[in-house]
Amino acid sequence: MNPAISVLVPIYNVQDYLHECLGSLAAQDMSDVEFICINDGSKDGSRDIIQEFLDKDSRFTVIDKENSGYGASMNRGLEKAKGEFIAILESDDFMEPYALSTLHKAITESGADVVKANFWLYWSTPTERNEFFEAIPANKAGRLIDTSVDHGIFHAKPSIWSAMYRKSFLDKNQIRFLETPGASFQDTSFTFKVWASADKVYFVHKPLVHYRQDNENSSVNSPAKVDALFNEYSEITRWLSEDGEKSEIFSPVKVKMLYDALIWNYERVAEENKVLVLEKGRDMFLDEFKAGHVDIRLFEPWKLQDLRTILLNPRDYHDWRVKPEALSHKVGRLIQDRGFVGLAKTAANKAYKKAKGLAKSWR
Repeated sequence: MNPAISVLVPIYNVQDYLHECLGSLAAQDMSDVEFICINDGSKDGSRDIIQEFLDKDSRFTVIDKENSGYGASMNRGLEKAKGEFIAILESDDFMEPYALSTLHKAITESGADVVKANFWLYWSTPTERNEFFEAIPANKAGRLIDTSVDHGIFHAKPSIWSAMYRKSFLDKNQIRFLETPGASFQDTSFTFKVWASADKVYFVHKPLVHYRQDNENSSVNSPAKVDALFNEYSEITRWLSEDGEKSEIFSPVKVKMLYDALIWNYERVAEENKVLVLEKGRDMFLDEFKAGHVDIRLFEPWKLQDLRTILLNPRDYHDWRVKPEALSHKVGRLIQDRGFVGLAKTAANKAYKKAKGLAKSWR
C-alpha cells in the first residue's frame, strides 16, 4: 500500500544540521508517510546520519547519487515518490510534529492542488531565536484562491518547503525542477509553474517549519553563482511561451518577480560581480520590453525609478546603491506613508516611457 505523503529531503554536506532535520520528521504525528533522503554525493558525515534513521525507522529511504545539484536531486525524489501528496524539507531546516498532518488535513478537506503555510525564520546562534514570517496574510488563509486572478503568492518568498502538493497535479502539468549545477534559485521556476498551473490553492496561516538563517554554507549565501537566477527566469519564459493564455496572464507577473529577484541577487553576490548581474538583468528586461510583457501598474513607484536607472546605466545604479540608502527608496516610503501613490505613479510613468524609448533604440 502506498503512503499518503512522500517527503523529499535533498542532502549535501549538512552534517551539522541533519540530525535535527531528520529527527523532526521521525517525530511527525502521521505514520502513513515515507521520507526520501536524496544524498547528493555528500563528503561529510551526512550519509552516516541518514543510515542511523534508516536503521531505526522504516519510513526512511535513501537515494545515493553522484553530486549533480539540487534540481537533479529533487527530480530523482519525485520519480521515486509513491505518495499521493508531496512535501519538501530542506536538510538544514526542521518542522513541527504536527506539520504534515496539518497540511494533509488542509489539502484533503479543501480539494486544493497545493496548500501552503507560513513559517519561522530560525537562528541557533548566538542564542536560539524564532521569528514569525508571514508569507500568507491572515485574510488570505482558510479559503481557496484563484492564482490567475490573485497574484499575491507569486511575490511571496518561494518557500517550497512550507507547502504540500498533489503528485497527480505535478505530473499532469509536468512540473519538475531545472537541472543546473548547484542549488541557487532552483526553486524559482518550480514555484512559478506551480502557482501558474494550479486551479485551486489553499493557504494555512499557522507557521509549521523552522527556516534556518545561520547556515553559512546555504545556497542563498553562495555569492559567485551569477547566472543561476537568469537560468531560472529563462526557463519560465520558455515554459510560458508554450501556452499563449498562460503567457498573457502571467508574463507581466514574471517581469515584476524578475525585478525583485534581480535586486535580491544583486545585494548578495560578490562585489566584483554586482555590475555584471545588473547588466545581465538589463538585457533580460530589454527582451521583456520588446515582447510587451512589462506592466508598470505592478511596480511600486520607486522600483520603477530604479528600473529606469538600471536600463539607462547599470553602473550608475550600482554607484548609487553603494552610497547611504538610495534616495528613491526614501522618497518611495515617504510617498507610500502619506498616500501620494497616484502622484508618484504619474512621475514614474514618465520615467518608464523614457526608458522604454531607450530600450527600443538599443534594439
